[in-house]
Amino acid sequence: MTVKIGVQLQPQHSPDYQLIRDAVLRSEDAGVDIVFNWDHFYPLYGDLDGAHFECWTMLGAWAEQTSNVEIGALVTGGGYRNPDLLADMARTVDHISGGRLILGIGAGWNQKDYDNFGYEFGTPGSRLKLLAEYLPRIVNRLKAGNPAPTREIPILIGGGGEKKTLRLVAEHAHIWHSFADLDELKRKSGILAEHGEAVGRDVTAIARSVSWPGADKAQGFVDAGATLFTVGTGGPEYDLTELKDAIAWRNSHR
Repeated sequence: MTVKIGVQLQPQHSPDYQLIRDAVLRSEDAGVDIVFNWDHFYPLYGDLDGAHFECWTMLGAWAEQTSNVEIGALVTGGGYRNPDLLADMARTVDHISGGRLILGIGAGWNQKDYDNFGYEFGTPGSRLKLLAEYLPRIVNRLKAGNPAPTREIPILIGGGGEKKTLRLVAEHAHIWHSFADLDELKRKSGILAEHGEAVGRDVTAIARSVSWPGADKAQGFVDAGATLFTVGTGGPEYDLTELKDAIAWRNSHR
């Protein structure tokens, strides 16, 4: 089982974009497998009105800047963009990067993003319903693109809702980011398997993604099926100490 390490470079509290660009370079040089950002319009901690940059514009820059790592959002807010447009953006970044994009998406949750940018916040149920409507459109638009994507772009779905989100994971995802602790991961993997049976899909092919739990706990997650660990770090420092520990753990377990 191949285990990958990701880093989420949170695009907040860095008014000088070069700090983010440098963090991407340092992450790739350190040997990370995937560099993620997130899709918000304001910081999520610290000064909530602090400096922040937009997700997909940044991914286009990362596609040019990097050479080896996969890139993506952990995760795109499902309701922030027309789904056909989002798919075409993904196809374009896929080509710019030479086939290294992961299309991460979720239902969205941060009300400030919605309110200040003029999106309807709705309810958790309405946002999941919208995501369920959008995912087939994204898949179909990717298939219709000319030129076609360089590969079948992996779709990562973030979330752990047992009735609706895991159903969407079973239907559409190549990667499931669970936001779960170990016991939840085990339990929800069983629920995901039930959804897979219902939709006629073998969900063992879906990679399990979790936040990095530390070297002392990582093997337990691997034993439970996790193959992607992601370390989060924010600006302006973008401290990669924990990331380097995770990479060292990965290297020692290969």
